[in-house]
Amino acid sequence: MRPGPRLPLSLRLGLPAPPRQRQHARPFSQTTPRPSPAASMDFTHAVIGGGAVGLAIAQSLARRAGGPSSSSSSTTLLLERHAAVGTETSSRNSEVIHAGIYYGAGTLKTALCLQGKALLYNLCSAHCIPHRRTGKWIVAQTDAQLAALQQLHDFCTRELHVPVRWVGRDEAARREPAVRAEKGILESPTTGIVDSHALMVYLLGQFEEAGGTLALGSAVEGVTPLGEGKDGSGGWELTVRDRATGEVSTVTAETIVNSAGLGAVAVHNMIVPPERRREMFYAKGNYFSYGSSSPRVGTLVYPAPEPGHGGLGTHLTLDLGGRIKFGPDVEWVDSPDDLAVNESRRAQTVEEVKKYLPGLDETQLQPDYAGIRPKLGKQGAVAQGKGFVDFVIQKEEGYHGWVNLLNIESPGLTSCLAIAEKVRKLLYT
Repeated sequence: MRPGPRLPLSLRLGLPAPPRQRQHARPFSQTTPRPSPAASMDFTHAVIGGGAVGLAIAQSLARRAGGPSSSSSSTTLLLERHAAVGTETSSRNSEVIHAGIYYGAGTLKTALCLQGKALLYNLCSAHCIPHRRTGKWIVAQTDAQLAALQQLHDFCTRELHVPVRWVGRDEAARREPAVRAEKGILESPTTGIVDSHALMVYLLGQFEEAGGTLALGSAVEGVTPLGEGKDGSGGWELTVRDRATGEVSTVTAETIVNSAGLGAVAVHNMIVPPERRREMFYAKGNYFSYGSSSPRVGTLVYPAPEPGHGGLGTHLTLDLGGRIKFGPDVEWVDSPDDLAVNESRRAQTVEEVKKYLPGLDETQLQPDYAGIRPKLGKQGAVAQGKGFVDFVIQKEEGYHGWVNLLNIESPGLTSCLAIAEKVRKLLYT
């Protein structure tokens, strides 16, 4: 029998966290591994990354009764390098429930966004997770932008079968008189907003109630595939550093899921040979909040999409309290830690926003927060000619029991439940 994991005594003898303190779960050095269906493994599944997607995957796997290689019960470990879940991309975005209309035919982004949107609305309604179907206006100021909206309309109605509608001038003036749209407005009625923090608290609760183990402050520093061919057929060994104490431990699992977000490429590169390593690019999005009560807008407003932009343009979004914020823009940076709002982008934000909100009081625009989107390419490396690189969610070739998730940016929050279903199917079929 393979020797037990080289874990500190505090890990082997730790006590479970109180049920009412799940959001403050214990660090890795205080958790206790559960029995595994494979005698040599500490866990059935190890999920790396505790953002919205990682939480959705972990709770889905924890709630499944059997492991992939046996009919006995499964155990799931969720590793998060920060002191709390959801502190990177998942908490630094627009909190928009996307309609799924931008990402091109035949892409994973489109398929999973459409599926995830329906699952997310149903979940929020059933479990009182704060959300609202605000709808979204996509506005055109030029003939070229109107042509782009017409293409989007045709794509939605003929191929996606996602509802969109044209908004006439009289209706626009009545509903949102502060919004300018010189050439046209295409409305997406299924777009909405969600409290991402409340969603993640719910997913974490589901995970821990199903017996999952959360390891906070646990940075993965090495991943070794086990088995004769070093291909994961004998499971996986993960080297983990406790970021509070510096202690290094090893833990094993039958399968691993790389859902590390901004760290996903680094985890990928720990495993594959040099010729298969990849590079990650960091697209920073700066957000500015609006402190004025005028003009007021009750609908999300997006500029018409422009190919090669790298995002959806600087748009107007709302939180559930009705507060307006503008962003994100696209600023390519060298580090995922560059999270300070770049105030030099303020003038550009004002210029972009005034195209559709001419009454903006720019003195009321204040820096709010910034987020980083993990991307596998910049504007030149795009899919469908629309400025988007698709999700990568796959069993990695040449390895057993490894599902790899790369380029999980927008619409990752909307798609998180659908991504979890896809990962579960990849592991169990």
